[in-house]
Amino acid sequence: MTDAVNAYPGERLGLPNTGTGSIARPGRRIGALVIDYLAATIIATAFLGFDQFALPSEAGLSQFGPIAVFAVLQILFIPTAGGSPGHRILGMRVVRLHGGWVGLWRPIVRTLLLVVVIPAVIWDSDQRGLHDKLPGLVLIRA
Repeated sequence: MTDAVNAYPGERLGLPNTGTGSIARPGRRIGALVIDYLAATIIATAFLGFDQFALPSEAGLSQFGPIAVFAVLQILFIPTAGGSPGHRILGMRVVRLHGGWVGLWRPIVRTLLLVVVIPAVIWDSDQRGLHDKLPGLVLIRA
């Protein structure tokens, strides 16, 4: 089946158009990303000495604090809570495409690709980024 015959994102994956189990749409995804990165920045500021107003030459390794905390949050929360704090707050969860527990390696691969950014902005007709496709995951509405 070609992408042109899909009536909605997730149809060819056997997911519903709307409601529980449907593909999480971009607005929720971006909202969750903002929530997660804001939380990571607050944690990095409080515990890792991150200063968002410091020049890169002054910041040293603390400039990587927020992205490191963001990655840890993703890797810890996806297999244990079904999604990052932002995902869960906005009513989403990360699941394996064909069911079952996401395991430990899938969240690590997903997070590494998400941190690189480019794979996350390359989507298919089901609105799945490469960061979800490669480890066989899908972000759905809870």
